Amino acid sequence: MTEPHVFLNGQHIAASAAHLKIYDAGVVLGATVTEMVRTFGRSMYRLDDHLARLERSLKYVRFDIGQTMDELAREVTALVEHNAGLLPHPDDELGLVVFVTAGEYPTYAGSAGASGDNRPTVCAHTFPLPWELWAGKLDCGQHVVTPSIRHVPPQCFDPKMKYRSRMHYYLADQEAKVADPGAIALLLDLDGNVTETGGANFLMVQNGTIVSPTLRNTLPGISRQTVIELAAELGIPFVERDFQVFDVISADEAFTATTPYCLMPVTRINGLPIGDGQPGPILRQLLEAWGTRVGLNVYEQIRAGAIRRQEAALAGAAS
Repeated sequence: MTEPHVFLNGQHIAASAAHLKIYDAGVVLGATVTEMVRTFGRSMYRLDDHLARLERSLKYVRFDIGQTMDELAREVTALVEHNAGLLPHPDDELGLVVFVTAGEYPTYAGSAGASGDNRPTVCAHTFPLPWELWAGKLDCGQHVVTPSIRHVPPQCFDPKMKYRSRMHYYLADQEAKVADPGAIALLLDLDGNVTETGGANFLMVQNGTIVSPTLRNTLPGISRQTVIELAAELGIPFVERDFQVFDVISADEAFTATTPYCLMPVTRINGLPIGDGQPGPILRQLLEAWGTRVGLNVYEQIRAGAIRRQEAALAGAAS
């Protein structure tokens, strides 16, 4: 095939042929656990860690996919190898999404679900990393806004599971964009403690120490774990504790950590500058060390990729 593949319920099929049933519980209930992995140099970064977390999530929600993580790793590796070969430029990279739903929702499936087949739906697909979405924020940073929408408390379900029931994230981001169309939401818990954004862990720097919210109500991100490891290598202290918006306003710097773009500076919160309003030195040290680990300059890859996309778009418009 000359189009990307999708791994769906044990088969590699053309992306154009991959569909979920309208009565899948992932659609009906949002009953879905998920992972996202990215490539560096077309090789997946920390795949084993992501699949180990997926396995814990599957056990927590009682999904039996009838497949080991080693078997799933072989399938997604083959998927990425094929789809990476279709990328237009050798420096482009892929994001890999793996998700598992509870399968058919029998009440809505009706006669279509009469076979009693309620096995989980297992899917993996890829997408080219969208450099152009991030390049503009590399130098000026992100603006985070704390909305009235609060993070789902851990009494509802454990945040160590990575899931897709994310209406609260969506509503929070919509509210943040009322204040600033370019902003993203930074959610607080019910006690007013900082938690995370809809797609990333949030970290701040105070007096040379990286400070993370506790894991009581935040996802233990793989990129966050990379920050912990790099900080140890660089001799930068790392602590976990509760903190509030007041602390972020008075922090020296802040940033988010997530799989697709690794690290991104946060330079404003609720319209106020963090530190001097510019990306800080701790972030730069971490990014340089991250690049050494993966064998490329992460920020330069994003910048160069965004320029290529812009030039391609202009060439397409001219033709």
